[in-house]
Amino acid sequence: MPRFLTALPLTSKLLAAGLTVAALLPAVAQADATLDKIKQRGKVSIGVLVNGSAFGSIDPSNQQLVGWNPELARALAKGLGVEVDLVQVQTATRVQFLISGKVDLLIASMELNPERAETLGYAPTPFYRVGGTAAVLKSSGIRQWEDLRGKTVCVSQGSSFAKPLANDYGATVQGYKGASESLLALKGGSCVAAVHDATLIHPLLRGNAEWANYAAPIATELLAANSVVWTRKGEADTIAAVDKVVRDWHRSGWLIETEKRLGITPPNPLLPELQAKFKAAP
Repeated sequence: MPRFLTALPLTSKLLAAGLTVAALLPAVAQADATLDKIKQRGKVSIGVLVNGSAFGSIDPSNQQLVGWNPELARALAKGLGVEVDLVQVQTATRVQFLISGKVDLLIASMELNPERAETLGYAPTPFYRVGGTAAVLKSSGIRQWEDLRGKTVCVSQGSSFAKPLANDYGATVQGYKGASESLLALKGGSCVAAVHDATLIHPLLRGNAEWANYAAPIATELLAANSVVWTRKGEADTIAAVDKVVRDWHRSGWLIETEKRLGITPPNPLLPELQAKFKAAP
């Protein structure tokens, strides 16, 4: 540091460096802003992805959002001591909803990866682990990811599976508004495979007469990663409060019970692993 700066008070040093105290304050205050607002209004707005599976769907009898993502969102609000406002989001727009402030948090089948972690904050304790799998015609001859090379594959817009499908396996990736549109394109012959979370594909194909001619033959999951609750970057207090709730879910076994109650199979091996970890923690 130049000698003339060492003799200056802190405020003068900041000014000399082209900074102001006022310019630094928003970055510090941001950590508390969201949690404070949630507590003040007594309600948290959570974006949830609803794709027609056990992880999120609409109950036709009352038009309520049901399934894994909505249930976790309601339980998270309860754990924070507030009411919940569920906001349905799409794969292509969920990040924008969070960054723009349309929602406070996301529980939207969005797995942790380095690119997302650069842009968003997240509660570090995961509540699930999932990767992608491909739905294909049983007669397609596709048995492994490499078999997709040079073929058109349908995904949702904004899907994290698009990059490895194109770069690692040489597929021609076609994005659609959501999983429903992607799967409809598969049935219409616009692509040879539709790649989505295994938690969507496997229940869809299991015992569903409409999908009797389709299978998910690729044994390995693409980009298997942890599912987390997402926040905006730098919201440290919100992250800490959310993470405490998620740890309590594991410790109590609530996530395992909810998975069973919703009929989600096969059971996710991450859940008993983390239950044992947090039950043993002091």
